[in-house]
Amino acid sequence: MKNIKIKNLLLRPLTMSDSNDVYAYSKSKNVGPRAGWKPHESIEETMEIMKAIFIDKENIWGIEKDKKIIGSIGLIDDPHRQNDQARMLGYALSEDYWGQGIMTAAARAVLAYGFDTLALSLISVVHYPSNRGSQRVIEKCGFLYEGTIRQAEKIYTGEIRDVKAYSMTRAEFMSKK
Repeated sequence: MKNIKIKNLLLRPLTMSDSNDVYAYSKSKNVGPRAGWKPHESIEETMEIMKAIFIDKENIWGIEKDKKIIGSIGLIDDPHRQNDQARMLGYALSEDYWGQGIMTAAARAVLAYGFDTLALSLISVVHYPSNRGSQRVIEKCGFLYEGTIRQAEKIYTGEIRDVKAYSMTRAEFMSKK
């Protein structure tokens, strides 16, 4: 997996030496709950989650700015589709960097990687209806709204939430280039 350089950002594989940076944004009460996961309670918890989700995983990057990891982004198997050429986009960003266009730039770069390098046929993405920031990123990237999947996911609190689902095909991506 290669690094992706965009403007003043570097998308690169995460390592355990990034644990403190990942913990710094993952402990926020505003980051995880918007994506359905609980804020991290300790650096040890972050390290365990990193081993399970980020370390040595294909197509998962840390978002580095000024030599600091400020978020993560990746393409994972889409649990809603039985298509080997489809992946789902997921991401998280430190709230200190919200509203600066960073996630939109990172998502566009990962879309290009997914369609151009991995030759994917479709990339999907979902967000909870209350997460307007994520919705803006998705819309700016040009995803098409598929609909709301009602009572789709149980989050860490036990609450069942709807998700708004979007997708983009390779042809749609190529037409926007």
